[in-house]
Amino acid sequence: MSHHDDRGPDSTNDSAEQAALPATGDEHRAAPAVPAGADPARDDDPRGEEILEFWETARVRAGEGKVGVVTGFGISATVPPPAWSFGDNPALADGLLAAVLSGDKTATSSSHWEYGDDVPLPLVGELSIILDGDGHPRALIRTTSVEVVPFDQVTADFAAAEGEDDRTLESWRAGHREYFTRVLVGHEFREDMPVVCERFELRFPRQR
Repeated sequence: MSHHDDRGPDSTNDSAEQAALPATGDEHRAAPAVPAGADPARDDDPRGEEILEFWETARVRAGEGKVGVVTGFGISATVPPPAWSFGDNPALADGLLAAVLSGDKTATSSSHWEYGDDVPLPLVGELSIILDGDGHPRALIRTTSVEVVPFDQVTADFAAAEGEDDRTLESWRAGHREYFTRVLVGHEFREDMPVVCERFELRFPRQR
């Protein structure tokens, strides 16, 4: 999930004056655009070169240039980490991205059911490149904590950290209940469904 349309690695806090973002749920890692370990510059990936250029700048600015293993997958620091966007549509991707860039959003949640052998749970210390709604790389984040809890046990503190709507637990539950009901495949929403609650820090661009 994300929210605005600036381009390039130097854009930062342009979205700070936007209206509060509706609570809508994240569900981000089920379909990474460029998985860790993949060749980002392969000929059949038009975004690969742009992502690679962003990573080369971001890893140096974020102090990751001398780290050999940066994503938890044992790959070289020259290979970008997974790249993905928030939400299930471009507008949502842009909206939540803007909240990340402004510092309002420092957490994200997704259904545990969407993970498996091909899509492992996020790891503490893992880096991710966040794309905007058009697939352009805009931010580098690092996961700081991961917890799987039932939907109805997500805390008010975590809901506030997601930075959506009025940041209350009530609005988080209403928005995410609607979102999960809409996007889940092979499962029906339940109040006790397992939710992956992930917190992260923005590594690049730095807030000014």
